[in-house]
Amino acid sequence: MLTVIGEGLVDVVQRASGIEAHVGGSPLNVAVGLARLDHPVQFIGRYGRDAYGDSVAAHLRSSSVMLPMGADDLPTSVATALIDDDGAATYTFDLTWELPGLPERLAFMLQGTTLLHTGSIATMLAPGAKEVLAAVEFAHPHATISFDPNCRPSIITDVDYARRQAEKFVTLADVVKASDEDLEWLYPGQDPLESARRWLKLGGSEGPAMVVVTRGSAGPWGITAAGEAHAAAPRVQVADTVGAGDSFMAALLSGLVDRGLDGAQNRKDLREMPAETLAELLAHAARAAAVTVSRPGANPPTREEMNAAPVE
Repeated sequence: MLTVIGEGLVDVVQRASGIEAHVGGSPLNVAVGLARLDHPVQFIGRYGRDAYGDSVAAHLRSSSVMLPMGADDLPTSVATALIDDDGAATYTFDLTWELPGLPERLAFMLQGTTLLHTGSIATMLAPGAKEVLAAVEFAHPHATISFDPNCRPSIITDVDYARRQAEKFVTLADVVKASDEDLEWLYPGQDPLESARRWLKLGGSEGPAMVVVTRGSAGPWGITAAGEAHAAAPRVQVADTVGAGDSFMAALLSGLVDRGLDGAQNRKDLREMPAETLAELLAHAARAAAVTVSRPGANPPTREEMNAAPVE
């Protein structure tokens, strides 16, 4: 069982052609991406007893994502995305992040979990961020931990606080993915790749096994103890970039699971992954992101679509 913990919300997308509403949220998108790649996955997050909440639950269930937590009495969170002429999205948010009752149910929910992913708003915004950190600490002895800071400066405006929070999760994570924009915001004036190299050293021998940086059209780059690797970004016509990083994250994790590298018992093999294997994983994840940006909204590919995607 794979577990994703984090925010789910509704993206209200504003384009020149009109307004559309899509279910989103970075962790939720990763959960859907993993399920569409044929992995059993559960999503631990919150949504309200309202029309938007109904759409969140229906969207997850339509991709066979399991929902161990039901709706609550708070409004479903909303993100408004303004799409510019180049397809890039700028977000504003109206959200509540907490997970009532999670601590008491955590041991039951995480039994059998071999990989736990989290990130974005869920790891930064109080009071829920504290509960997410506790879940990661609980899962760490038996599960692979993955983390994507997916920074939202419009919500978490204090960069020093965001940096401290990110580094807490990086230290506990086995697999870390960040965009170059994330790292440039967290560490102003520093080369994002140098920041990623420093992250690899956080926690020493108990810290990350892999740090990956997505760089848009420049293609993803990654580092393990065995070396560095890069993959080209496939050339596609971009509809928008909504959910691209989340599709990349899901496909990266899928590649690890397909290779039997999930679970704490496989940390040594993960840490010793050769650069050639890392390059293959980066190329696979980049293809998933390319499929997503070629169509509107956060719409990650299925395994069948990935098999049909051209390899460059």
